[in-house]
Amino acid sequence: MAERVLMKGNEAIAEAAIRAGCRHYFGYPITPQTEIAAYMAKKMPKIGGVFLQAESEIASINMVYGAAAAGMRVMTSSSSPGISLKAEGLSYIAGSDIPAFVVNVQRGGPGLGGIQPSQSDYFQATKGGGHGDYKMIVLAPASVQEMASLTIKGFNLADKYRMTAMILADGTIGQMMEPISFEDAEIETYEKPWALTGTNCERKHNVVNSLYLQPDELEKKNFERYERYKVIEQTEPMWEEYQMEDAELCVVAFGIASRVAKNAVAAARAEGIKVGLIRPITLWPFPTKALNAAADKVKGFISVELSMGQMIEDVRLATQCKRPVALCNRCGGMIPSPDEVLESIRKAQKGEF
Repeated sequence: MAERVLMKGNEAIAEAAIRAGCRHYFGYPITPQTEIAAYMAKKMPKIGGVFLQAESEIASINMVYGAAAAGMRVMTSSSSPGISLKAEGLSYIAGSDIPAFVVNVQRGGPGLGGIQPSQSDYFQATKGGGHGDYKMIVLAPASVQEMASLTIKGFNLADKYRMTAMILADGTIGQMMEPISFEDAEIETYEKPWALTGTNCERKHNVVNSLYLQPDELEKKNFERYERYKVIEQTEPMWEEYQMEDAELCVVAFGIASRVAKNAVAAARAEGIKVGLIRPITLWPFPTKALNAAADKVKGFISVELSMGQMIEDVRLATQCKRPVALCNRCGGMIPSPDEVLESIRKAQKGEF
């Protein structure tokens, strides 16, 4: 039996990153993700790594840019307004086609908002966040175990596709404690011939750059990048299905909302309502095919979110508007209860969308 340890979600991310080979962390404290930085500050010096609390979020993401360009496995973490400050750097990293790993443990917003859990950064994460045409791989854990396993997966995917991978967690998953295991982690390694490691006069100089002054050259780079994104959309979507075999209704939820929704689905089943759950694990690439297939079987969807309704737009796009989609939501740091989700399921059962 695999050894299990009791850890906070934020601590699990930090430990998993170290096990994935990350030896450089640059960040700035902000609730509710500060435990990641605290863990790295304690552990990195003991393993020959680098922990640096930068003077700002802007400085930290540019330090990530530099270390990633040198071929290092490097990460930063923050929470909502801190990620906004990193947005320009994220765009530079995307434009330079280098791998990086970023964690956003979300809090309520907009603005400084509050420190309670939220999912209102969905648009920011899945639709780019910074300027220009680019995507990030976005992973949404629903347990402390997944905070660890998806961190390792994120580092692997970032290196594989030379792009940013982001953990988009909510404050609840970051702060809660659960027993987890690291023993099944699969660490992948990739050659990085493009990295700025010094030539020793043995090869041509590498250049890491996001500036292309000739419009035809920039257009070519963007088209090439989106061809890579198409491959990711075909091969990397991840999701979980629960009670979908005979479902007539489908709840869609991620993160802590999916755990609440799963309880509501079980309660609805006890009432004789045939409802199931699809939980996106990758928010980009979104599990479009799974939802589109479900739309051929169910009579409607309920999107459960800790926001004013953001993922619901991707649910509608994925299902090509074949079926109605209702929204069950709380925001500002509030979390819907299983009873609230159950009531939305009852309404949908009656055709009230």
